Amino acid sequence: MTSLMRRAWYEATIAQFLSSTTEEVLGALALASGMSIEPEQRDAWVCQIELLHCQLAGVPGQIFFEFVIPRMGSRIDAVILLDSIVLVVEFKVGASTFSRAATIQVWDYALDLKNFHEGSHDKTIVPILIATEAQENPAIALRLALDRVAEPVFVAPSNVRTAIEELRKAVTGIAIQDGWAATPYRPTPTIVEAARALFANHSVEEIARHDAGAENLRTTSRRVEDLIFEARDTQKKIVCFVTGVPGAGKTLVGLNVATIHRRADDSEHAVYLSGNGPLVAVLREVFTRDEKDRLFRTGRKVTRKHAAQPVKAFIQNVHHFRDYALSSTGPPADHVVVFDEAQRAWNLQKTAQFMKQKGKHPSFSQSEAAYLISYLDRHKDWAVIVCLVGGGQEINTGEAGISAWLDAARTEYPQWELYISSKLTDSEYAAGRSLEEVRALANVKLDDSLHLAVSMRSFRAEHVSSFVKAVLDCDVERAKSLHDLVSPKYPIVVTRDLFRAKKWVRDQSRGSESVGLVASSKAMRLKPHAIDVRVTVDPVHWFLGEASDVRSNSYLEDCATESQFRGWNSIGCALTGTQICVSQDPDGVTTIFVGANGKTLRTKKTSPTLRTHIGCC
Repeated sequence: MTSLMRRAWYEATIAQFLSSTTEEVLGALALASGMSIEPEQRDAWVCQIELLHCQLAGVPGQIFFEFVIPRMGSRIDAVILLDSIVLVVEFKVGASTFSRAATIQVWDYALDLKNFHEGSHDKTIVPILIATEAQENPAIALRLALDRVAEPVFVAPSNVRTAIEELRKAVTGIAIQDGWAATPYRPTPTIVEAARALFANHSVEEIARHDAGAENLRTTSRRVEDLIFEARDTQKKIVCFVTGVPGAGKTLVGLNVATIHRRADDSEHAVYLSGNGPLVAVLREVFTRDEKDRLFRTGRKVTRKHAAQPVKAFIQNVHHFRDYALSSTGPPADHVVVFDEAQRAWNLQKTAQFMKQKGKHPSFSQSEAAYLISYLDRHKDWAVIVCLVGGGQEINTGEAGISAWLDAARTEYPQWELYISSKLTDSEYAAGRSLEEVRALANVKLDDSLHLAVSMRSFRAEHVSSFVKAVLDCDVERAKSLHDLVSPKYPIVVTRDLFRAKKWVRDQSRGSESVGLVASSKAMRLKPHAIDVRVTVDPVHWFLGEASDVRSNSYLEDCATESQFRGWNSIGCALTGTQICVSQDPDGVTTIFVGANGKTLRTKKTSPTLRTHIGCC
């Protein structure tokens, strides 16, 4: 097994583990870590090893220490395969109580295995929290959800063996076979999880799936990196266009470039640009918090403002970046610019109108794409623009589409080389005639490695999009048949009662899964339900606030709309685990869709008969 595929720092049968000394197991863990071990970590391992040595005597099965969870950038203390059960064990060494944070942590680990580890999809998973200084033995109660993930079980150290025996009696099934750990791990990282992992210097493939998806991301990311170094070494200027199927990780590729080259003294310093203001605000806040925590761990106490300064340098709103260029005649500090959803750059008319209204440049005569190229062209040596291109999306009024970039490069900046994903030719990217006009040029190259062909969507969401389309089309029979495929993995219900919907959603939320309320900006008559779509929602508080914060999504008081959060379908899907989506048709009929775990449901106009045919709460 390669280092990339290694799932645990130590793995053995329980019999082998029991026949090994504490020092032998400790040595294997230290060797696998590849780093110097702090005394606190060493002592924690010793405590865990000795406790399990005492409690597992005569128990059949397998044991893994430091089981890697790439999507979360962390490791499970221990995983024990016990007959047909996967025990996810978290130790809190020195703790005498079972804290809420620790409970959420071990629950999240169990859910991660269930959702993303193929060998665990059909298994019973029981998270166990052991507080090593706990004196009382809590009652052991096995509460299984429909997907067979149990609520966390609290265990005092002296009660571990009793807990194991009771669980073995309570759960029956086919014994877990050898090779469980090596089965594919297919994570669907949220934007925040992916960003945090990249910020912590994890590689892009470490937080992706350990198969074709990881290889796809690795290939594309490395190709972009190669083009950056080629431009630097040969002193030339390049625009590359990256395409991908929905959910393949285009934003992940862009964030990877930005985080690798985020240091201000990096000669390839990169900036990630997006016109999606809420996404930029959320990412900046996440990075700022992580930077403040990182500095604190190194003994430096800094203000939030101080921690935010380097973050602002590599995560920016594209319009602010553009406006800054107007205030200077020099080149940007960045040699590398990543533009997410590049097809949404403004056309000439909208850009000129904005400049005139703001009184900055009343005679402005470039599209946003052309002007951004001109800004990078101020560098006398080299520059790279990475355009991440979404396909199959509606181009809004004032957005130029990807053709604006191609036309600008062809007519105004012929010295720039273009590296274009070979799939940009597909009709869904709407490059059209502009692509035909540039393809014959000597400085244009089609590149297969710039296309992400493998989606990283969760196994739960395979049929969800089709189901939602059938609902929106009022195709009752198709919606009903698709619901039968979706519901075992992805519970969806329809109701007219918002109070019951909120209760259902909260009951579905487990671990750190958050919940949220989204609604159409056109649904003005939702006010009788205490939903005012005109209220402006702060994305940072909405997405990142604690559940007790009345401004947070999990409080289910403020709703997000597509006009307030442009692209809320992708952001909400990534950051909110469970959603209530509220719509209202022209006849005033309110429909509430409730879905759990990982995908936002859009609603437009629905038939009242769907309530009786699909499911209700």
